[in-house]
Amino acid sequence: MNVVLAKRETRGVVSDTFATVRDRLPGTGKVTEARQQAFEAYERAGLPHRRLEDWKYTDLRALMRDVLPLAAAPDASALERAKTALASLPALDACRLVLVDGVLAPALSDLAAPEIGVRVQTLREVLEDNANAAAADLLQNGAMSGSMVALNAAMATDGVLVTVADRAVLNKPIHIVHIATRSSASTYTRSFLKFGRAAHATLLESFVAAEGTKSYQVNDAVTLWLGDDAELQHVRLMADSADAANITTAIFTIGAKARLTTFNMTSGGSLSRYQGYLTFAGEGAEVNANGVNLLNGRQHADTTLFLDHAVPNCTSREVFRAVVDDRAHSVFQGRIIVKPDAQKTDAKMMTRALLLSDEAEADNKPELEIFADDVTCGHGATTGALDESLLFYLRARGLSEKEAQALLIQAFVGEAIESIASDMLRELAITTAQRWLEARG
Repeated sequence: MNVVLAKRETRGVVSDTFATVRDRLPGTGKVTEARQQAFEAYERAGLPHRRLEDWKYTDLRALMRDVLPLAAAPDASALERAKTALASLPALDACRLVLVDGVLAPALSDLAAPEIGVRVQTLREVLEDNANAAAADLLQNGAMSGSMVALNAAMATDGVLVTVADRAVLNKPIHIVHIATRSSASTYTRSFLKFGRAAHATLLESFVAAEGTKSYQVNDAVTLWLGDDAELQHVRLMADSADAANITTAIFTIGAKARLTTFNMTSGGSLSRYQGYLTFAGEGAEVNANGVNLLNGRQHADTTLFLDHAVPNCTSREVFRAVVDDRAHSVFQGRIIVKPDAQKTDAKMMTRALLLSDEAEADNKPELEIFADDVTCGHGATTGALDESLLFYLRARGLSEKEAQALLIQAFVGEAIESIASDMLRELAITTAQRWLEARG
């Protein structure tokens, strides 16, 4: 009974929020209708809960409880605080696209002269273009249904649409930066990136907060299409404030002979879920999906990946590492689906968790659903503590206990981080991990 009452209360709050902000959301006509349909889908389901198998370990009705009001559009003060936060990030030679409280900030972004073969638009301008009959399609989710994705479609304020032309080879990474400046508020962003045939690109996503920003919620969705023979390096670093919530949905469609390497590192936020849907749409494609959770305090971080081998002769590798301290909770769910026609699939998954405290918790749930008979598939999962003999060995050579632990932890997460081909982004991920290690008590 308590669950039902909590669910109704949450729905009422969100319904009031949607009614209040509907007029300031971009788009009219069919776009407004699509938003209404998406919101009704969310209302029917409510926040995900543990009775849903895919959300068994991340019960948002218990962990998040309610949805915060939509953040106000960034004013001059918010943009100045965002600029300060941006300056604190490592300097990168990249094409930067900055979203502040869910709205693209042109003054902080590199929009003037993108590389040849790259076109950048904002979601807002496309949704507000009444002459674009397909604008409402950007708020459709297709097979990737779910209440949080539906809520994102209903409330999305902005995002970026990036198109990389056929055979374009980008010299600089595309860097999408999400900056929160509003406390006790929620943001909704939705982005689309299309990489043409034989295009080569690198994408970096960062989630950070301006100083003093607390207790906010992020709901982000990003859709990526890789054309035939395309190659993409994708790195996502989530370092939101310690009491923030971040729910992100990434949808990948991979063309024939395309190569995708995707890496996610979660080190911030009190509650997070990164859910990736990867679909093989052409034969001969190759995917390497890797991730690291670095958690302490009472953090809860969920990484859930669905790999849909829908066509033959494709390869996938998943490597996931979790380092869990104090009373934190790490979740990894990996599902590999091999459809009946996907013969000659080669898919493997390995997840390992390192517990640094007796109260730390890690749930690893690898799954295989195989409907073809000529495949090579496998998975594994381990959970353990630091090797005491190795700690003794390192300490006997003059290292402090903290230094010895840090060295072993770096080696533990190294296999996942080494998958990043870009030297610049690999060093950035290593620096992020080192910063987390230095902050440990």
